[in-house]
Amino acid sequence: MEDAQITDSAWPDPRDFWRDRRVVVTGGAGFLGTAVVDTLLRRGAENVFVPRSRDYDLRDADAIKRMLDDTRPDLVIHLASKVGGIGANRETPAEFFYGNLMMGTQLFHECWRRDVAKFISIGTVCSYPNDAAIPFREDDLWAGYPEETNAPYGLAKKMLLVQAQAYRAQYDYSSVYLLPVNLYGPHDNFDPASSHVIPALIRKCVEARERGDREIVVWGTGRATREFLYVEDGALGIVLAAERHDDCEPINLGSGYEISIADLTRTIAKLTGFDGELSWDTFKPDGQLRRCLDVSRAREAFGFEATTHFEEGLEATVRWFEESRGAIST
Repeated sequence: MEDAQITDSAWPDPRDFWRDRRVVVTGGAGFLGTAVVDTLLRRGAENVFVPRSRDYDLRDADAIKRMLDDTRPDLVIHLASKVGGIGANRETPAEFFYGNLMMGTQLFHECWRRDVAKFISIGTVCSYPNDAAIPFREDDLWAGYPEETNAPYGLAKKMLLVQAQAYRAQYDYSSVYLLPVNLYGPHDNFDPASSHVIPALIRKCVEARERGDREIVVWGTGRATREFLYVEDGALGIVLAAERHDDCEPINLGSGYEISIADLTRTIAKLTGFDGELSWDTFKPDGQLRRCLDVSRAREAFGFEATTHFEEGLEATVRWFEESRGAIST
């Protein structure tokens, strides 16, 4: 996605930064990772390596060491994680905690041991306290306990921030810690068992339309609010931080646009052509009541601002899903 941030003459030419740098992107074949790799290539990176889980189980320390021996990176962008919606987090909290903690902390430590010049950690908005003031500001990250349905995941990811700050203090190790809000866009995960709210609603509405259903049932009350970031914008934010920033204080990546789940559902129903009734299963949890980020630190630190209008991003996501149905696992 070409935009003002990429051509901004106030910053050095990105090709000078990425030239001759060897970059590892864990999770680089996934939803966000594919967009990050594409952004890196557009900005001049020539040596980008994407380790696959079938070859390197990043929960295993020996596999991490072998991966770093094979790729010899100058910079690591750590995107690999176990993620899912409220249902998946409630059913397998131990897997979310253990998998994310082991992948992140061991990889970070081995990168420091091997003098990898820079480590980019990707955290999660789920790390914020359940009752954090709106908009979420990075300085409030430790002001309380995360919302319980995804606290194990959020806390496991937040340990990378603790590690980054500890290694900076003791070893002056260079790392960046980013907190992206919920991402969406083409190539998202549309599996009903593990998808987040936007792909889950898109699939539910499209399939209900095709069956001729006159009603869909949505989890919760619809009153909860969320902020979403188009995946290509998120990828650009990560790459800009890698190029332009060198500080381990947490930084939000978001759009600054907040929408209720009820309004989101109505918008998706309209875009997918579902004209039936929307019913709410109020026995299911809403999750955190509100999520909206203060995104000023990213703008000030490395010039990032999201540029994709929310409904345009939703249209692109719906269109991709409709066109790619045959290739999506059911």
